Amino acid sequence: TDIILVGDSLGSTLYNFKSTRSVTLEMMIKHSISVRKGVSNSLMVVDMPYNTYNNPAQALKNCKKVMKLTKCDAVKIEGGLKIIKIIRHLIKNKIPVMGHLGILPQTTKGKFKSKGKSIKERNEMVRDCKLFEEAGVFSIVLECVERKLAKEISNLINIPTIGIGSSNNCDGQILVIDDILGLTDSKMKFVKKFVDAKKLITYGAKKFNKEVKSKKFPTKKHSY
Repeated sequence: TDIILVGDSLGSTLYNFKSTRSVTLEMMIKHSISVRKGVSNSLMVVDMPYNTYNNPAQALKNCKKVMKLTKCDAVKIEGGLKIIKIIRHLIKNKIPVMGHLGILPQTTKGKFKSKGKSIKERNEMVRDCKLFEEAGVFSIVLECVERKLAKEISNLINIPTIGIGSSNNCDGQILVIDDILGLTDSKMKFVKKFVDAKKLITYGAKKFNKEVKSKKFPTKKHSY
């Protein structure tokens, strides 16, 4: 993969949180340090969690900490016009930034709804993408953005768009690894289970349980 994103979705996949809002900076740092050890070629990007970039000064302090401790290549932050000053400040201080528009899991309340169906949403998103590119972000994640708008944006800007639920009109795609492997029961429309690892894990656990109870495991071969 070209990019490995250490996402704050680890809150739900690893900690059973109901939203990404409960994910802390310390969690992201510890997890990212572990991920870094397994990454040799891909660009590694780390999500900045909720409430860690409320203003330029706070954002720079926390992003510097993440970059230093995790040795990641860039950070990702959510939001449009309201965070443009923060993005400019980070990039001015040599922090590589990936933007995130469309559905914003950190601040969206209630059921997730696709973005870009109304003229107002379309205009705002086009505006925000232009501002992001001008500010210097190297890429933008478009989450659940209407397919025609995703195509328009991808053709409009010169930086890569990375889609999640935003059609193949984007330059690249991203999915949560647990969804790809079938480890979750996600009902989100954009999720595709590429392999049923959950079924394999269940099978393996049941077989282990059965062989232990029947004394088939461990055999002499598996004992010292």
